[in-house]
Amino acid sequence: MTLSLVTLLGLSAQAQTKIATVDLRKLFDGYWKTKQAQVALNDRKDQLDKDDRSMRDDLKKGSDEYQKLLDDANDQAISADERDRRKKAAADKLKQLQDSKNAIDQFERQAQITLSEQGQRMRENILTEIKGAVATEAKRGGYSLVIDAAAETANATTAVLYSNGENDLTSAVLKQLNAGAPLTLTDSNNSSPSLLTQPTSP
Repeated sequence: MTLSLVTLLGLSAQAQTKIATVDLRKLFDGYWKTKQAQVALNDRKDQLDKDDRSMRDDLKKGSDEYQKLLDDANDQAISADERDRRKKAAADKLKQLQDSKNAIDQFERQAQITLSEQGQRMRENILTEIKGAVATEAKRGGYSLVIDAAAETANATTAVLYSNGENDLTSAVLKQLNAGAPLTLTDSNNSSPSLLTQPTSP
């Protein structure tokens, strides 16, 4: 009798559990704010690249000036005092170039960190909004559990081995997310973000 009751309770609990799926990758890539974030990241990267090129151009110009100072310092047609003065100027220029090179290296390292951190913040904010939209759609449909059908296990195999697609909420959630999107950012055929880290299962 006790075993039968436990079995019935278990079956009742299972009957009450409604499970739905979403494709989180499609939601992430198809959300207009992901595309907006990618544009912002690309703009930031372009500016950093521009600044980096400018500093490297200045370094190249400085290197040319140093080489001229060095050549002038070895000119035997001028006095020894003048050669010494030019050698000192060349040494000072070399120190300046070394400082500039160190500054460029530091700038490039910081630029990578800046882009990575900005991309991570944007990714986290986007995933938070997506999870909120999934929760809203799940509650509307009376689902108690939503599984990411695009998630992969440690063995690089899909976590969901079978779904008939009847309870997939991806389209409904994506429609909700993109309800107020600017027309220029709703093209679902755009390529996947390259600077934003791809999402993981919520």
